[in-house]
Amino acid sequence: MKIETTPIDGVLVAQQEPIGDARGYFARSFCETAFREAGVDIHIVQTNVSHNVKKGTLRGLHYQIEPQPEPKVVSCIRGEMFDVAVDLRPSSPTFKQWFGVELTAENAKALYIPPGCAHGFITLQDDTLVNYLMGEYFNAELGRGARWNDPAFAIEWPLQPTVISDRDAGYPDFE
Repeated sequence: MKIETTPIDGVLVAQQEPIGDARGYFARSFCETAFREAGVDIHIVQTNVSHNVKKGTLRGLHYQIEPQPEPKVVSCIRGEMFDVAVDLRPSSPTFKQWFGVELTAENAKALYIPPGCAHGFITLQDDTLVNYLMGEYFNAELGRGARWNDPAFAIEWPLQPTVISDRDAGYPDFE
């Protein structure tokens, strides 16, 4: 597994390194040691999946506040998506900046979103399945959100959402 830095402090892209033969391939989709060597101490406590029926489905921007912020490793196991991390840590040198990457089953990439960063994505294909490896348990009382099109972030989404929940569409501007 190869792990690369991004322009956002602490946000990483993990790339599987498949070993293939006539049967197909085998690859590590997560390695705690590789993340630790990249400076990330994450222990996976929960996994989640998100099935998205339609292209243009937008989820996010979601985050969880102290005392249980959620680090996560997100990958696409079917379909295509544009995945985004937004730095919401006021003391970070990349505060309010965002990073996006296309995740597909074929490119075998994953995005690590550290605590204090919001996460969201938009599907680029029908029938997209997203896998989340969570470093903290979900706590609804600590869950928060920022609007996907908040001008404070100026995220350059590759397309306009066609499916979005009322909750995600109605988040206020980030303060």
